[in-house]
Amino acid sequence: MTNSQRTDRAPATPPATARGGKRERLAAAAARMLHEQGVEKTTLADIARAANVPVGNVYYYFKTKDELIEAAIGAHAEGLHAMIASLEELPTPQERLKELIGGWVRQRDLAVQFGCPFGTLCSELDKRADGLDRTAAEVMRIFIDWSEQQFQAMGRDDSRDLAVALLAAYQGISLLTNTFRDPELMVREGDRLERWIDSLA
Repeated sequence: MTNSQRTDRAPATPPATARGGKRERLAAAAARMLHEQGVEKTTLADIARAANVPVGNVYYYFKTKDELIEAAIGAHAEGLHAMIASLEELPTPQERLKELIGGWVRQRDLAVQFGCPFGTLCSELDKRADGLDRTAAEVMRIFIDWSEQQFQAMGRDDSRDLAVALLAAYQGISLLTNTFRDPELMVREGDRLERWIDSLA
C-alpha cells in the first residue's frame, strides 16, 4: 500500500472537541496539551482553555494535575482501543499491521513538531515518582499485546519479540523525526516496515 492509498483512521492524539461532557473534553485536552507542551509546562489553566471549560470548573472533575494526567492516559487508551477496533475491520493481520504503520506515517508532521503523542508522555512520567509511569506502561502493553496477536495469526512463533520490535521501531523513528525535524524519515521507515511485514508472512 502506497502513502497515497492510505486513508485516515483513528488519530494518534485524542482531539479536544466541543462534543462530549466536560470531563471527556478536559481529558482529551490534557492529552493534547501534555503532548504539545510537556508535563511540567502544562498548567490546569492551559488545559481548561484548550477544552473550552472555565478554569474554576476543572476542580469539580479533577482535584489535582496528576488526576488530569491520569485522565489523559485514559484518553490515550480509549483512542488506542478505537484504533484497534478500526484496524480489526481489515481482513488479514498483514493488512492490519501495514495500516497501523500507515497511520503512523500520516502523523509524521505531528511527530516533527512534538514526537510520539504517547511515547513522549511515557518518557516524562518515568522521571516522576508518583506511579503514573506504571499506568502509562499498561497502555503500551495493550498495543504490544494486540501486535503480538497479529504476528501470531501470521504463524510466527516469535510474535512477542516482533511486537516489541515494531513498537521500538516506531518510537525510535518518532524520536529521530522530531530531533531532525524531517518527516521524510518517517516515510522511509514506514516503507521499510511495510516491506518487513511482507517478508514475515
